[in-house]
Amino acid sequence: MKPTKAFVSAILAGFAVGLGGGVFLSVESRVAGAFLFTVGLFTVCTMGLHLFTGKVCYVFDNDRRYALSMPVVWLGNLAGTGVTALLLRQTRAASLSGRALALCEAKCGDSLVSLFFLGVLCNVFIYLGVEGYRSIPHELGKYLALVFGVMGFILLGTEHCVADMFYFWMAGAWDARAAACILVITLGNCVGGVLLPLAKKYIEE
Repeated sequence: MKPTKAFVSAILAGFAVGLGGGVFLSVESRVAGAFLFTVGLFTVCTMGLHLFTGKVCYVFDNDRRYALSMPVVWLGNLAGTGVTALLLRQTRAASLSGRALALCEAKCGDSLVSLFFLGVLCNVFIYLGVEGYRSIPHELGKYLALVFGVMGFILLGTEHCVADMFYFWMAGAWDARAAACILVITLGNCVGGVLLPLAKKYIEE
């Protein structure tokens, strides 16, 4: 796919994740919120959109051009989550910014080491969800994989760089510390995303 089309696809993916994040912020129950957040990954997978945390899992299965496209996807996701937050902040849903701010304060108050490992664990869940959707032959199994993958990473309290982009946009909380946190979480997501695929290759060789 051409970089411009990949970027647009990534914007749409970020927008979808932002929708999931908005729903998560709007409900009282963490379990219900985690379940409903699945709308983001469901949209990404069913429409074939470019989500950084999903695409990075297959970076070693593809060529150099695929790897070089990852920054484009990341930036597109950043833009897409910003669009979702911008739209929400123009409506009465702007009241959700307070909840987003509480999440962002917790993330910025955490250590970078903690954020890195929470990022690693998050993308293990994402890989399980995305790979399950790709490889499980039965429709029910495909969607259960997405649900369990998303609910697992949210309820455990792990860190998803694209979801966190949305929360920082929604809270209006971007600063140097927020940017550092997102970059560290992104690195953790990269490591977590390739962890199981590389281990699987090693075992099967």
